[in-house]
Amino acid sequence: MGLVNANEIIVMQLFEEFQQQYTLKCSCDRCKEDILALVLNRLPPKYTSSEKGKLFIKSNYMDRQIQSDVMREFFNAAQIVESNQNHQ
Repeated sequence: MGLVNANEIIVMQLFEEFQQQYTLKCSCDRCKEDILALVLNRLPPKYTSSEKGKLFIKSNYMDRQIQSDVMREFFNAAQIVESNQNHQ
C-alpha cells in the first residue's frame, strides 16, 4: 500500500458533496485543484501505511462535526480561489 495521507481520500470524497451544495464561479481543473490544495494545507495530515489505519482514519470522518469543519474549509478556500483565480 505504501504511505498515504488519508485526508486526501476523505477530502476528495467530500469535495463532490461540496460541489453539490456550492456553485463554483469557475469549475476548471486548475481552480478545483487550488481549492483542494488550500483545504489539504489547512487540515493536519493523517498518514498511514496500512489498510487498517486508513479505515480507522476514515471512520473518524463519519463524525458530523468533523465533516462540518471540512466543509467550512471548502467554503473558505472557494472564496479565496474565486477572488484570486490563478488562470487566464
